[in-house]
Amino acid sequence: MLGYALRRLLGSLPTLLAIVTLAFFMMRLAPGGPFTLDRSLPPAIEKNLLAAYRLDQPLWRQYLDYLAGLLRGDLGPSFKYQDFTVAELIATGFPASLKVGGLALLVAVFVGVGLGTLAALRRNGRLDHAVMALAMVGIAVPNFVMAPILALLFGVHLAWLPVGGWGDGGLRNLVLPVTALALPQIAYIARLTRGAMIEELHRDHVRTARAKGLGERIVVVRHTLRGGLLPVVSYLGPATAGLVTGSVVIETIFAIPGIGRYFVQGALNRDYTLVMGVVIFYAVLIILLNLLVDLLYCVLDPKVKHD
Repeated sequence: MLGYALRRLLGSLPTLLAIVTLAFFMMRLAPGGPFTLDRSLPPAIEKNLLAAYRLDQPLWRQYLDYLAGLLRGDLGPSFKYQDFTVAELIATGFPASLKVGGLALLVAVFVGVGLGTLAALRRNGRLDHAVMALAMVGIAVPNFVMAPILALLFGVHLAWLPVGGWGDGGLRNLVLPVTALALPQIAYIARLTRGAMIEELHRDHVRTARAKGLGERIVVVRHTLRGGLLPVVSYLGPATAGLVTGSVVIETIFAIPGIGRYFVQGALNRDYTLVMGVVIFYAVLIILLNLLVDLLYCVLDPKVKHD
């Protein structure tokens, strides 16, 4: 299995290089620049700034210099947060994104798997129709609509929770962003679990277990749930990366100082290195989580082997 993991990591390097290349040139093609202001700088000052950050070099040279820095583990300095490097900004924002995203993931998995399992066991019943209807609403309504609604209802009208801000990162500040971030994932996981569980409930070994007189709870937990979780595990790879790195919209709406908020500010300010750093961090996280998902398949499904 170790050899398989190493081969996967080596095979992901061309993908990572393609992501870096595409993001680098797309950022440079965007109109404006990191030092474009409403009031133009004096030419001499602008020339010195460009030279200080090597932006006066040909584009191909900037690209090669950036790749050389990546090989050394250097994501470069931020153009706007001049007292910080990109690595320092990511390290500063990651704990908040990890806390919000991790809690949202736990809520989404437990609630989504539970609702999907109940819907499968009550197939075509009222509970099944209710769960699937709520799931469709959760999928159809984007989080940039749901988040303001939650803030307006529970923060403004009922005044139960703060509508924004991080504070000390306590529970009161986490409830609304975690809920808004988790709701779409609950909907997806519930639908995936329902479909997989219905298929598993009709397999021969489940019929045999029931014929032997095993209780429904034992049949579901021991013989059905493991196979029913396989599609959910596949989905959790990219979903976890998206949740942990923080939703751009959620962190912006609730003023959470996470990676997503830095990404928005970097894009608005044309902070090339900051945007590139977040993109690379996100890409690496997806690659590692997808590898972890493939390895977990061996645990959930003994028929899957990685040599």
